[in-house]
Amino acid sequence: MTIILFLLIFSIVVLSHEFGHFILAKKNGVHVIEFSIGMGPMLLHIDHGETRYAIRLLPFGGACMFEGMDELEEKQENTGAAKDEQALAAAPREKDVQDGSFLHAGIWTRIAIIFAGPFFNLLLGFVIALILVGFSGSDLPVVQKVMTGSAAQEAGIKAGDTIKKVNGESTHLYREVSLASALNTKGTAMSIVLERNGKQTTVVLTPKYSTADKRYYLGLSGGGKYIKCTGLGIFQYGYYETEYVFRATIKSLQMLVMGQLNKNDVSGPIGIAHYVGQTYNEVKDYGLPTIVLTMMNFVLILSVNLGIMNLLPLPALDGGRLVFLLVELIRGKPVPPEKEGLVHFAGFILFFLLMIFIMYNDIMNYIIK
Repeated sequence: MTIILFLLIFSIVVLSHEFGHFILAKKNGVHVIEFSIGMGPMLLHIDHGETRYAIRLLPFGGACMFEGMDELEEKQENTGAAKDEQALAAAPREKDVQDGSFLHAGIWTRIAIIFAGPFFNLLLGFVIALILVGFSGSDLPVVQKVMTGSAAQEAGIKAGDTIKKVNGESTHLYREVSLASALNTKGTAMSIVLERNGKQTTVVLTPKYSTADKRYYLGLSGGGKYIKCTGLGIFQYGYYETEYVFRATIKSLQMLVMGQLNKNDVSGPIGIAHYVGQTYNEVKDYGLPTIVLTMMNFVLILSVNLGIMNLLPLPALDGGRLVFLLVELIRGKPVPPEKEGLVHFAGFILFFLLMIFIMYNDIMNYIIK
């Protein structure tokens, strides 16, 4: 069941991403050579029109390969001779792609095609969030209980207070307060804006360290106040849910770059599958609707994560390709395709090595341990 659920979640997230590239390419006359889920050896495929639709062995990603992208793969002419690569690289870009080449598409068309993948991931996350809040409601940042002797009690926070801001950032969900507390790994002072009886006040507190849990706590418990979402409220809190995952991902990346997280805080497919299986076992006794909504929450988290990760300005990622397109936009001519292809290839090799390391770490943590 863990494998089935993981593959289903993974396929939905990757399918959304690649479909974004696919639909924008098709709409703009760019030929899609292959649309695939997974990487590595091909398990099965169907050829329809100009496109091969494939499923590959390794569940690490997917691909939407365009005519003329990176390796300058061009359609053969009737004589069987390939077009000259240098002539292709120097050819003018046209808004109407006559030959189906990605390289011949206009600059804004190519930017839109590349950006569409991450955008569709964020869009999928928002749609899933709408469904989740429509069925399950949401949590308002209202304090339910203040622990005795805690930093929150010493700062004057009381049950019933609504937390409006934490460190200058507006809060709409109680989980945003919990996230800010969990990410405060050094116990630095926190500024909190409270609303009580219609009046706002600002308090500053320093979380207290728990030797048992080895982390800092504000001293709040009981979760937030439940709210049922209906009508336009579904869109409002669906946006807040998506924003919450977006913020959590960005802040986690910042902490990773700053060295505040270690290798055990990063998971690959094996780690994700482990959490999916663990969560399934925890909720399966509550019935099918609960299982479905819980797995949809995984889709929301992973889809937004994938959207953001792919926008990072790194080689082999969509963000890296966008950097080259922006350089072309600024200088008025493209970077030579063969040079860009080498950069992305090098990036792909590095990411493949990183994936091997993450898989090894996951195996040591979740299988051998």
